[in-house]
Amino acid sequence: MNTFISLLEDRVREVNSLLCVGLDPHPQDLPAPTAELACRFCLRLIESTSDLAAAYKPNAAFFEALGPEGFSALREVIAAVPDGLPVILDAKRGDIASTARAYAQAAFQILGANALTVNPYLGRDAVKPFLDDPAKGVFLLCKTSNPGSADLQDLQVKNLTKVLNPSQSLTVYEHVARLAQTWNKNDNLGLVVGATHPEALRRVRAVAPDVWILAPGVGAQGGDLQAALKAGLRNDGLGLLVPVSRGIARAEDPFQAAEELRATINREVKKIQESKVGSEQMPVASPHSRLSTPEYAELADALLVTGCVRFGEFTLKSGLLSPVYIDLRRLVAYPDLLAQVASVYLPLLQGLSFDHLAALPYAALPIATAVSLQGDWSMVYPRKEVKTYGTKAPIEGLYNPGERVVVIDDLTTTGGSKFEAIEKLATAGLRVRDVVVLIDRQSGAGVELEKRGYRLHAVFTLTELLDYWESVDRVPDEQISAVREFLELT
Repeated sequence: MNTFISLLEDRVREVNSLLCVGLDPHPQDLPAPTAELACRFCLRLIESTSDLAAAYKPNAAFFEALGPEGFSALREVIAAVPDGLPVILDAKRGDIASTARAYAQAAFQILGANALTVNPYLGRDAVKPFLDDPAKGVFLLCKTSNPGSADLQDLQVKNLTKVLNPSQSLTVYEHVARLAQTWNKNDNLGLVVGATHPEALRRVRAVAPDVWILAPGVGAQGGDLQAALKAGLRNDGLGLLVPVSRGIARAEDPFQAAEELRATINREVKKIQESKVGSEQMPVASPHSRLSTPEYAELADALLVTGCVRFGEFTLKSGLLSPVYIDLRRLVAYPDLLAQVASVYLPLLQGLSFDHLAALPYAALPIATAVSLQGDWSMVYPRKEVKTYGTKAPIEGLYNPGERVVVIDDLTTTGGSKFEAIEKLATAGLRVRDVVVLIDRQSGAGVELEKRGYRLHAVFTLTELLDYWESVDRVPDEQISAVREFLELT
């Protein structure tokens, strides 16, 4: 499926550029405030910079101010952008769902933009119409570049991880970044975070390590390019678009100004990437591990604090004596932690194709319910004991034979309980391809599932958690060693 983010990343790699050229026909930049001159102004910029730009960002306000002719000029400007070069319409739309659908039609079908800036203040149902088409993108206003953004966006909200840090709260903009993770089902959602706020960029990147960020404010608004790149780049050196308008449009030679900007950005990206190699500031976990990000690391710590993972001597269902015990049933005592656990299932699920979640009783029922609420997915579950009364249904929930389900569980050991549940689901006519868990105990389940044609997806492996807890000195070395020896034996 061709998504907006794939279009953007293809273009970024093709021209080796993170530069987004703003198309803002300010009245003072025109001989006269007419739609025709505004159009010419933008077409000149496109012609000069199309070999250097990763994207274009026309500002709808400057065209709308010129009346019906201005709207026509905006459509002509967007149509002039070469194919394969994304156009992000800066219009900051946001309204109830029916109105949002009309705004989406205007931006994407009538004007021909590839993406749109959207205000999330009305919530998910008002954003969804803009996200329905994977080929069309949304940049959600998160932490805007203007000084007054602090009036609302810096307010404190309830911290989902208060089990660890009860005195620490999230800002509204961090909460928006977390919501974006759950709303990005079609790989077409990014965030707007001003380059004028490097600390906010850093915090958003920690909350949303993979999302693309549009970072306005470099140049006329005083944003520091180096600080913005350092705070907002992903680990792969991508993930941040730098929009510049007046710095290019008002230059004597727009091509040269854009070329110098692209070169400056690329030099800074290279320095930042090189400085990470061997740096003491690098995460203690492998850079390829989710535990290299603060959100996942904090979750791993919370599992210890709440006793969801304990070390000692425990008899497992199989009769084996284990030096570690994972009891995720305890999550029901910590609603905020349960919500956070559900949120880390979402990135795994967003890459899969299914009609329903299928929760395995009993530990996974609350987890899958929380995932269902956050991801807006239907849920079914096979009963452990089939009812002898009422409907006598072996599978609870609404479904049709032939539909696909993804199995949700808390952890895997040998895979035995998964096969029992899959057999019940298959008997009811449901198709299973994927199994998603929080923790893979690495006791053979993955291999057994693969042998039978199923794919296992785990947020964490037990080895990853051990490596992390050891590196931050959360668990005594002798207990870590005992578990590693146990894993080798089993």
